[in-house]
Amino acid sequence: MSAGDRPPTSHERGSGQPWAASYLPGPAPWDIGAPQPAVVELIAAGAFHGDVLDAGCGTGDNMVAIAAHGLRVLGIDVAEPALAMARAKATGRGLDIEFALADALHLERLRRRFDTVLDSALFHTFDATEQATYAAGLATITAPGATLSLLCFSDTGPNPGPHPVSRDAIAAAFAPPDWQITTIAPALLRTRFDEASPAWLATIRRH
Repeated sequence: MSAGDRPPTSHERGSGQPWAASYLPGPAPWDIGAPQPAVVELIAAGAFHGDVLDAGCGTGDNMVAIAAHGLRVLGIDVAEPALAMARAKATGRGLDIEFALADALHLERLRRRFDTVLDSALFHTFDATEQATYAAGLATITAPGATLSLLCFSDTGPNPGPHPVSRDAIAAAFAPPDWQITTIAPALLRTRFDEASPAWLATIRRH
C-alpha cells in the first residue's frame, strides 16, 4: 500500500478531508512560513546530527533550517501539495534535501536508519492507537542511541491547541524497551492563529 492509497487517519476521519486538502488553497493553519521557534532553538543547541528524518515535514520550513546547517535530511509527508512547496523552498535556497511521499504509520517501508528525528506537530494529530503504531514504526528506522525531538500541543493552560496531548500519552507511546524519555518540558507552538499555543517539547532516546 502506498501513501496515496492508505486508509484515512483519525484526524482525516474527523475533519472529513485528506491532509492534502489542508494545503489547498492554503496556507494550512500550522504553516507559519518559518521554522518553529522551538526547532530553531534545538538547531542552535546541536540537537540534530547524522541522518535526520523530519516526520510530517509539511511545507518544509523546519527541514530547510536543519539542512542549512549542512545536515542530511529526509522529509516525509502524506500531502503531495505540501511536499511540492517544500521542494520549491529547498531549491530556492540551493539545498540538497530529499523528500518522500510516505505514511508515518508505516515508517518501516522507508527501509532506512536515522540518527535523529524531528516531529513538529505530527504526533498530536494521531489517536492513542495511531500514536503507539507511529512510535513502533520509528523504532524500526532508528538505531540504538538515536534521538527524537517531539513538539506537540499540550493539555495545559487556558487555551490548548486543537489536539491537546498529555504527558502520560507521550510516555505511553514511547515506553521501554524501545524508548526512554529524557525530558518532557513545557514549550510553545506557533500557528497562524496563535503565536504561543502551549506545547510539550520532549527529548526521547532510542534504546
